Amino acid sequence: MISSMRRLTLEEGTKAVKLARKAIEVYLSEGRVIEDRLSGVFEEKRGVFTTLTKHGELRGCIGFPYPVKRLDEAIIESAIAAATEDPRFPPVSLEEMDEITVEVTILTPPEKLRVKPTELPKYIEIGRHGLMVKYGFYSGLLLPQVAVEYNMDAEEFLSQTCLKAGLPPDCWFYAEVYRFEGQIFKEAVPRGDVVEVKLGGAKNCHR
Repeated sequence: MISSMRRLTLEEGTKAVKLARKAIEVYLSEGRVIEDRLSGVFEEKRGVFTTLTKHGELRGCIGFPYPVKRLDEAIIESAIAAATEDPRFPPVSLEEMDEITVEVTILTPPEKLRVKPTELPKYIEIGRHGLMVKYGFYSGLLLPQVAVEYNMDAEEFLSQTCLKAGLPPDCWFYAEVYRFEGQIFKEAVPRGDVVEVKLGGAKNCHR
């Protein structure tokens, strides 16, 4: 399933990031949601997260784990939400956007891992997979870049995803665990050129 999804080109990734920035800035300045629609891959339903960082620190991150919307619509909605609705931070101001770096992560559909709990770490590749944990009304998601930045192994990544869901760190022994992949595009500097982030030595903030 994962390999069957076409990866975005750098040109497409650049369009994605520019769309996210435009959505935020128009919303903050005019109070309206842009209705821009792009062709090609942007017509496909894809999961996506928009991440905002300011001076290297997380400033907002919200998205859609599942491919429930067209990619362009999902980018617009996740970008505005990351800037205005992340409960961990006050809303972003328009003036701040000069100092904020915009990052867009395109997700593959979450894949439920149907293996024994003790076998789970073997099916998680650090630097490739992101994780989502679900148990009852609780759920938590960490993007692939989190494990790389914090030098986690697979077990710690599982535990941190449980904590993100508001559950005990060992909840992966009884909760549903999903893995997914992400393709990351971000501005090199605020309003700068867009680059594709290759996980390994990339600096990304906790999601």
